[in-house]
Amino acid sequence: MNEPMIISNARVLDVDAGTYLDNRFVEISNGRIASIGDSRPRTDAREFNVGGRTLMPGLCDAHVHVTAVTADLGAVNRMSPFYVAQHARKIMEDMLMRGFTTVRDAGGADFGLARAVDEGLIKGPRLLFCGHSLSQTGGHGDIRGPGDMHFNECLCCAGLSAICDGVAEMRKACREEIRKGANQIKIMVSGGVASPTDRIDSTQFAFEEIQAAVQEAHAANIPVMAHAYTAKAINRALMCGVDSIEHGNLLDMSAIRHFKQYDAFLVPTLITYRALAEEGVASGLPQKMVPKISEVVDAGINALRMAHEAGVKIVYGTDLLGSMHRRQLEEFVIRSAVQAPIDIIRSATTTAAALFRMQEQIGRVAPGYMADLLVVDGDPISDVQVLTRPEENLRAIIKDGAFVKNTVSSSELRSSI
Repeated sequence: MNEPMIISNARVLDVDAGTYLDNRFVEISNGRIASIGDSRPRTDAREFNVGGRTLMPGLCDAHVHVTAVTADLGAVNRMSPFYVAQHARKIMEDMLMRGFTTVRDAGGADFGLARAVDEGLIKGPRLLFCGHSLSQTGGHGDIRGPGDMHFNECLCCAGLSAICDGVAEMRKACREEIRKGANQIKIMVSGGVASPTDRIDSTQFAFEEIQAAVQEAHAANIPVMAHAYTAKAINRALMCGVDSIEHGNLLDMSAIRHFKQYDAFLVPTLITYRALAEEGVASGLPQKMVPKISEVVDAGINALRMAHEAGVKIVYGTDLLGSMHRRQLEEFVIRSAVQAPIDIIRSATTTAAALFRMQEQIGRVAPGYMADLLVVDGDPISDVQVLTRPEENLRAIIKDGAFVKNTVSSSELRSSI
């Protein structure tokens, strides 16, 4: 059990209100926030004075691939899972040190990686996983080239996707991932950049197949995330009951109306397209897939603008692959062209928590919530880019009530009884 503690002299960020509460004492016990007040609680817990710095919730990334060790996704399927797991360990450790305390994997991670984090074998963010993302034959998750006849898949494969066709196969595939403990189901309902044989503007899975996935997931009380770019693909998925759309670069006003009607979430992943355009080939993306990037890269910021102005629920996501994972915080910079800092912060805290169905557990500095906290130099609601320089500005990271990082000076850090 983590040691009880008190964070004192904290400038607490109230994400909902978009304001600060100065000079607060935050009491932490059993990995959760026990109380917040303007006077010290009556306890002999150790006290950590953070010198008036910002204390905010840990960040969430709703679209990661911690096992995508290269941008050549087909190559991952042929790698030893032991080798991939070691890369995933490093990827997750780096995510945590950037301030991400909860991430949602969109294909590839499984119960083993999540359990390794929970047991402390891997130092990383809380990992929500879907297991394999589900694709139709020739869809975005089918990594075979036109000359490949076999999709090698077994229990030990490190690949990101599984193929299923028809309602019966869809139900079985969903039930298999749910059996293994999936926190969400991921389906591919349009073409994508990193798949070799489909088109960006294609729609994938029949209505009945999408509905079957939604029925199976909702029967298990977990959400469905759908990879989709075009308005047509988005609208089909939302009409079937999908909970979140991933990417959505080519949406239009009809899609905006569907988001509002069905109270669904949008998870843009703008940094991945910039990174792929700049260094995708060097990171393993096959050259023949590069032309696909231009179809979505410029449209993404306009899609974000339309969704933000319409009040769609927008969540922080990055979708980075291989060596490009290091650019995870650049999403804050790109979105700042459209959104105010507090809106971007909400997308990575409270709105993400709602999408994860953890809105009463993470995303806020409030009593009863998990003690996932960041101590930050600077004022992120005036300049969100302070969050993009963690080596300089992220002074302490607390996850589940325990310090992961602490660089507050010894003159400010004290014990008190």
